[in-house]
Amino acid sequence: MIRCIIIDDEPLAIGVLKSYCEDLGEIHVVGCFTNPFEATTLLSKEKIDLVFLDIEMPQINGIDFIKSIDHKPHFVFTTAYPQYAIQGFDLNAADYLVKPIPFVRFIKAINRVKKLMEFNSLSSRGNENVSPSSGNSGNTNKFLFVKSEYESVKINMEDIKYIQGLKDYLKIHTQHPKPILTLMSFKEIQTKLPIEQFMRVHKSFVVNISKIKSIQRSKIVIDDVRIPIGESFKESFLDRLGL
Repeated sequence: MIRCIIIDDEPLAIGVLKSYCEDLGEIHVVGCFTNPFEATTLLSKEKIDLVFLDIEMPQINGIDFIKSIDHKPHFVFTTAYPQYAIQGFDLNAADYLVKPIPFVRFIKAINRVKKLMEFNSLSSRGNENVSPSSGNSGNTNKFLFVKSEYESVKINMEDIKYIQGLKDYLKIHTQHPKPILTLMSFKEIQTKLPIEQFMRVHKSFVVNISKIKSIQRSKIVIDDVRIPIGESFKESFLDRLGL
């Protein structure tokens, strides 16, 4: 059972989310708050697995509120403003839901949270063989090692902008001018990348969601580079960002 709280300054929005939780039957709503500060005491005293959090609120911005929490549970932003999506994922949000929220889209968010919780549970028991592709909350895997030429190169996750596939090789573009070439498949490297931070958007590209500058039709702009969005990836990518 997932223990959650709902924070939103609109009682109607709280009612919708609470109804969804009840309909799904595997989420226990511990509390509902229209003022984020009222939730602080509960978060510090009780075990909360998940927070549904609005962004635009009069007392404090939801993004600033989540930054103020020392020990963060999983959280899902719920908002009417899709322009906050990139910033939300930059904070390692489990998901980002744009109002009005369809029930099917709500279920997808819960499934994502369940995968993250499963991975964290297995990791806390010392299971080193768990693949991060099944979920990574962002508390682990701050870096990865890849073989490039005759050495193993350490790459910080936050430095990766996007990864490009070149036949048998991957070209990892980072904050540094020179990309890193490694003999590896997309399938292999995706098991090393946190799913809430990276997403495959084309048969030849994986992007760091937090590095996206803008989206122009069927292109993703990172710095001054335009990365194509594949047709078979487009729906899931836009859905992920709530667009």
